[in-house]
Amino acid sequence: MLRRDHRVDVLRGVPLFSACSSKELRRIAAIADELSFREGKILTRQGGPGREMFILLEGTVKVERNGEQVNVLGRGDFLGEGALVLGQPRNATITATAPLRALVISEANFKVLLGDGRISSKVHETLAARTPPEESE
Repeated sequence: MLRRDHRVDVLRGVPLFSACSSKELRRIAAIADELSFREGKILTRQGGPGREMFILLEGTVKVERNGEQVNVLGRGDFLGEGALVLGQPRNATITATAPLRALVISEANFKVLLGDGRISSKVHETLAARTPPEESE
């Protein structure tokens, strides 16, 4: 189990929270739960609702869209934030490919974070920079 100061260090390395101050990171660390998942556990299903975001501490996951693997994520990577912030369905199915430990921020706790204007603006700015522009037809 990570101590809170180690959680802050992990969160500092997550691009979504990289603009946050140490105080803001401590607040985020306080609401994140550290959970373990078995190999084969499906964390998200494409088209399903976004109920949490994950920050990977150990292990790996595969990312599938429309039944095809498009990526592999591991330690330090994060997922699920887009569905929470945008209120859209999950855009991929994510499955643990090894035993996994992750910091998990629930939808309710994420909404509390976004209620803080400073954190909200930093998260939205980072998401906007990471979201590819829509293709024109």
